[in-house]
Amino acid sequence: MSTALHPDFLTKPIAHRALHDVTDGRPENSRAAVKAAIKAGYGIEIDLQLSRDGQAMVFHDEVLDRLTMETGPLNQRSATELSYIPLRGGRETIPTLPEILKIVDGQVPLLIEIKDQQGELGPTDGKLEAATAAALADYKGPVAIMSFNPNSVIVMARIASDIPRGITTSSFDPADWQPIAPAICDRLRSIPDYDHAGACFISHEARDLQNPRVTELRHQGASILCWTITSPEAEAAAREFAHNITFERYLAPFPA
Repeated sequence: MSTALHPDFLTKPIAHRALHDVTDGRPENSRAAVKAAIKAGYGIEIDLQLSRDGQAMVFHDEVLDRLTMETGPLNQRSATELSYIPLRGGRETIPTLPEILKIVDGQVPLLIEIKDQQGELGPTDGKLEAATAAALADYKGPVAIMSFNPNSVIVMARIASDIPRGITTSSFDPADWQPIAPAICDRLRSIPDYDHAGACFISHEARDLQNPRVTELRHQGASILCWTITSPEAEAAAREFAHNITFERYLAPFPA
């Protein structure tokens, strides 16, 4: 069984990729966005990719093109090289997970998504999971890990069983998940690995929250988070089914 989520994960709205706003010099997953979320008292969601030399980097995409002026796969650069690459929309560079942990320092809950490294949502080589576990070994604040790839969550259950873990889930429409094989989408849609992974929560696609499987898991005691809410109207609808939200593009209110 997984350790339960800290209560703050269910009461503090979670800023998606931290509280980012490039118009204010805060790119997604940046130090500035993390600091802004802490100042506002929000929980923080971040993403991890693996550098060429096995370091957990706080960055969403597999490639550098969208978020930086560089191009190509992130995993072809060392952590040192990545630390000098500016992020678009601010005066920031790509941070490592240990850097972000030092900034957060337990002040707000931190939700960490381990990005799939093999591109098939299948077996994992465990390298990013090992780097994540190593960085979190001495971290004392409220933290949880999740992944769309249940194999990553299963690895984390084995190597860092004290860290609460969940599965990032969706409707898995094959049209949205290319080049992931439709058969894999069909399998993952029913969230079949929840118990095997010893998960205590899911973070589900907001537009699919009425899925009966989500309701079933909630009735079984799972905490239900969701992604990604972008308006008060969408938040009101999501909170009919979810315990908490991951949000961006507006400032989510704190529940009374």
